[in-house]
Amino acid sequence: MRSVEEMNGNLSSGPGAGAAKPKVVVVMPAYNAARTLRMTYMELPLDSVDMVILVDDASTDDTVAVARELNLKLFLHDRNYGYGANQKTCYAEALKAGADIVVMVHPDYQYDPRLVPEVIRPIQDGLADVVLGSRLASGSALSGGMPWWKYVANRFLTWVENTAFGLHLSEYHTGYRAYRREVLETVNVGLNADKFIFDQEIMAQVVEAGFRIAEVPVPTRYFAEASSASFLASSRYGLGILWLIARYEAHRRGWFPQRQFQSLRSRYRELS
Repeated sequence: MRSVEEMNGNLSSGPGAGAAKPKVVVVMPAYNAARTLRMTYMELPLDSVDMVILVDDASTDDTVAVARELNLKLFLHDRNYGYGANQKTCYAEALKAGADIVVMVHPDYQYDPRLVPEVIRPIQDGLADVVLGSRLASGSALSGGMPWWKYVANRFLTWVENTAFGLHLSEYHTGYRAYRREVLETVNVGLNADKFIFDQEIMAQVVEAGFRIAEVPVPTRYFAEASSASFLASSRYGLGILWLIARYEAHRRGWFPQRQFQSLRSRYRELS
């Protein structure tokens, strides 16, 4: 069994250990992930990760016990606040730990943790500030088990967001994401919702702040142990995205400016 301490030890004694490199912190927003956490963690690449942080959102299973066995940096919510609230804690603690690049890896094993090096590479190469692991770009969404109704909804909502944001991404609704430190320090993460819509709110903030976004194809994996939102929950999520886009458009056009979409760096300028 590999611990975070062993990972850090291997990294410090590996090739190029004396050279400065970005500190990569993996964050895992967890809720009832006991059955999949261990296999997710065991596949994280040692040479690409400096620290793993898990935030437990008041799980009712053995997620915390498994995380302790793995010696993860562990934070516990005092009650179930929601997926967005979990990410807020993840990012706050990752920045506090000195992360230069923060990668979100779901502990439900739905996304392949071995792809972390590919996901962070555009940031390391200075080509992007945010990277999305796209299931649709890989062309394997349906064959990988994504329900057809989720696929159709994903494509439609992605089209709506591309139209509003002026981009050409293949997918916005992925949980496999990497952020450069400056992104999380600039956008108003704390003003976002505590629920699933957080993922799209932060994307609207990223676009409005002018950060560069890249995509990396990742495979789709749906199976019994992996978490998956119900049709009703997905429908609410979809309606929430449409309302978010309407609010973003009102802000962008100056009809109804909203502090949520105003980045910190948009509030001031340097005088020469």
